[in-house]
Amino acid sequence: MMWNIPNILTLMRLLAAPGVAIMFLYFARPWADWFALILFVVAATTDWLDGHLARAWKQESKFGTMLDPIADKAMVVIALLVICGFSGMNPWILLPATLIMFRETFVSGLREFLGDTAGTLAVTKLAKWKTAAQMTAIAVLFSTGAFETYYNMSIEGMDAATVDGIFADEIPDEVGLVWKWSGAFYSWWIGIILLWAAMLLTVISGVDYLRKAMPFLREK
Repeated sequence: MMWNIPNILTLMRLLAAPGVAIMFLYFARPWADWFALILFVVAATTDWLDGHLARAWKQESKFGTMLDPIADKAMVVIALLVICGFSGMNPWILLPATLIMFRETFVSGLREFLGDTAGTLAVTKLAKWKTAAQMTAIAVLFSTGAFETYYNMSIEGMDAATVDGIFADEIPDEVGLVWKWSGAFYSWWIGIILLWAAMLLTVISGVDYLRKAMPFLREK
């Protein structure tokens, strides 16, 4: 094991994965949403940084090569579980999240089965794109949770007529109801589009890995 900066960044990203969920245990919303978002974005940034530094400083190692995809998968899977939870198991989120988690588990199983020949399933550019799409979608959906919480807090105690009056511009919007609703609405749709795009890339890359592994899975 080499304790250099790239490997330490990768290990920190792995440890940050459960930290995203822990934010919701120790902080009330919307603070939990913002803290989880910040932690996730900072950790996701190290996904690019550790690889860049390892190549630039010629510090690539087997430990880093092994730990990097594990850290990425842990971050994505745990974050998706949290988002599915606070979204009320919304099918628009649940379906792509399920397929993404299924693919990650399937490919990990393939690599474990192949053992010494797992180099056949080296990370491709397509896999890197799907990881970037996954992390971007997750970050946007975390902001959706924060906006929704702000909106629900603002309409607490308001009657429907007052809410309608604010959106009809008949009553002054003193609590910023419109921008909170707009933030929740647009970030949700942007996040959903990105998540479904990530799902598509995830499935395609999973099929690509299976195709490459097939020669090693056939019985002699």
